[in-house]
Amino acid sequence: MLCEVISTGLTDAVFMNIALQEAVCAFQEGEVPVGAVMVRDGVILSKAHNLREATKDPSAHAEILALRTAASASDSWRLSGGTLYVTKEPCIMCSGAIIHARISRVVYGCNDTKAGGAVSLYRILSDSRLNHQVEVVSGVLEEECAALLQRFFRNRR
Repeated sequence: MLCEVISTGLTDAVFMNIALQEAVCAFQEGEVPVGAVMVRDGVILSKAHNLREATKDPSAHAEILALRTAASASDSWRLSGGTLYVTKEPCIMCSGAIIHARISRVVYGCNDTKAGGAVSLYRILSDSRLNHQVEVVSGVLEEECAALLQRFFRNRR
């Protein structure tokens, strides 16, 4: 269980840098470099990065793994009041999980124009037809997050 206390008043960029460190871990492991950090009340509840290749699990996205660990650390699936930092816009699967976890805020780095579930293709997190909406902040460390993804896919070609 990870409950790392961070001093209050830190900016979104500080937590996004931690998510970016997770994305670098994914890159080094041959995974699509996406990292996520779940924070509530200045406390990091979890950190994760993509592990689909290692686990052979299509749901092993950074966001899903961070939510699972945070829920376990909180002893509740409800993560109300929390902020999820993720280096790339959540997909539709992750956006659905974010809604179900009742997360208050999602902060992400770069858009995902091919599979984005928050802004780019779908607006799941702000859909008023659902029982919960999430505040979305985009573009935090956007260039750094996008550059890591571009480098990964350039190396794979």
